[in-house]
Amino acid sequence: MGQRAAIYARVSTADQSCERQLRDLTGFAERGGYDVVEVFRETASGMKANRSARGEVMKLAQARHIDAILVTELSRWGRSTQDLLDTLNRLSGWRVSVVAMSGMTFEVDTPHGRMMATMLAGIAQFERDMLSERVRSGLAAARARGRTLGRQIGDRPKSDRLAPKVLALVAEGRSYRWIARDISLSKNTVAAIVGRARADSAQSTIIVPTPSPARIGGGSRGQDCHQQEQQD
Repeated sequence: MGQRAAIYARVSTADQSCERQLRDLTGFAERGGYDVVEVFRETASGMKANRSARGEVMKLAQARHIDAILVTELSRWGRSTQDLLDTLNRLSGWRVSVVAMSGMTFEVDTPHGRMMATMLAGIAQFERDMLSERVRSGLAAARARGRTLGRQIGDRPKSDRLAPKVLALVAEGRSYRWIARDISLSKNTVAAIVGRARADSAQSTIIVPTPSPARIGGGSRGQDCHQQEQQD
């Protein structure tokens, strides 16, 4: 028998679907020889503190009913750098690890695990903070000039809303195609988001990483997740 595992899938909005994540994670569990105890799905923003399905996973871990939590990428689990490290520390005390589909295992009781978890979550948080700062700076500059230039924030409601997520996934090494499929944007839109971030970052010598082409493009709880499969 392999390690006992819980699968955790999360999407941010009700118009997205967990099904693709669940398919990918189920296949990953089979290939890795995991014994899946339960499957959890959740519709909640990554910034939301109260995520009931994740809370249920933590209860399973505390009860020592699982050895691992399987996620598509680390950003699905932690809502911020501090939240991620807090939960990884608690899981470490229960001898439970978080395993991403990239093959990385995050265990904060090892130096390598602490470094990787902090680095990846920190990059994602950094990109969110920088994007927010650029928006605030841009609006302030426009007000100071007494006029606005170019397309305004809000004219691209979906891409503007998903830009922090796109940049976080790029920082994790995901390809544009993988990101576009995962969060239901076109590949051109993903490229445009990254291009805008790079253009802004160049002025402050901040580098937006380029994704690696080598990246791989029980019961069920959390039934609030949208059930209809979206087209790939």
